[in-house]
Amino acid sequence: MLYTKENWGPVPSGWTRRRLLGLQELSSEELTILLDLADRFRKNVLDNPENARKISLLNGKAIVNLFFENSTRTRVSFGLAGRRLGADVIEFSAATSSLSKGETLVDTAQNILAMGVDAVVVRHGCPGAPRLLAQNLENCAVVNAGDGAHEHPTQGLLDVLTMRQRLGSLEGKTVAIVGDIAHSRVARSNVFALQKLGAKPIVCGPSTLVSPHWAELGVEYAYSLDEILPRVDVFNLLRIQLERQVVRPFPSLAEYAHLYAMNAERLARCKKDVLVLAPGPINRGVEITPEVADGPHSAILDQVTNGVAVRMAALWATLTAVAERRF
Repeated sequence: MLYTKENWGPVPSGWTRRRLLGLQELSSEELTILLDLADRFRKNVLDNPENARKISLLNGKAIVNLFFENSTRTRVSFGLAGRRLGADVIEFSAATSSLSKGETLVDTAQNILAMGVDAVVVRHGCPGAPRLLAQNLENCAVVNAGDGAHEHPTQGLLDVLTMRQRLGSLEGKTVAIVGDIAHSRVARSNVFALQKLGAKPIVCGPSTLVSPHWAELGVEYAYSLDEILPRVDVFNLLRIQLERQVVRPFPSLAEYAHLYAMNAERLARCKKDVLVLAPGPINRGVEITPEVADGPHSAILDQVTNGVAVRMAALWATLTAVAERRF
């Protein structure tokens, strides 16, 4: 089936945003709209090979991926999402751009916009960079693909979508986010989404990486993974971000793995239907062992597929809001 604007239907009226900058600012209704759209793209397009290349919702639109940090899953899936929707996707390389000559981020984006770009997807090491672009780019959709340690909204959405597909409603579910919480934009986006959807998040890791100030946001924190194992429905296992750490927060990766890696022995002490996620890239033997990563409780590859669906939803919703002048 060839999906078009006419037979796919409109974006629900509850969505009015032309920018997706973070999940903290979204309502539970807006989160549900994006999750429902992503679920629909997953089932009707990605899981149906006959439809995977026959959707024209964004024909004639141009999307530029402005990535100033390394990425595999996020960059590739945003590119696939745009192309699956029929858009032209331009991949921007910071290393070979005029930024190396002193051009500012805003000037770079404005020059690209002047070439007829309709949406900018931006990943940057500086928190707030996507918001800065949104303030300076008129009539253009802006989607945050990760800004420093602030937020990673589409990762948060795909994590929650995967949980929802496996568990149904998240109301009352306990979700542990384990690892490098201090440097994790994924943890923040997960917490904001989970709280608004009725789940109970726990942040867990070494005391050097988990601040007690999370309690001020109504989030439980824990320093012992073993103590929380029996009462958690979902574990989301974060990578240790050595590239963001000025001082090593623990003596060695081996010690971290001893205390916090999800392995077969720990998995046996969890609920029988526990779900294991990891936003990737995973470091086997550090935050998760191979038998768990590849085992029946793992939905890591489902997360990757859902990433394309979520980014299709984000691009279509924000670009539709621009086209309809929703502000």
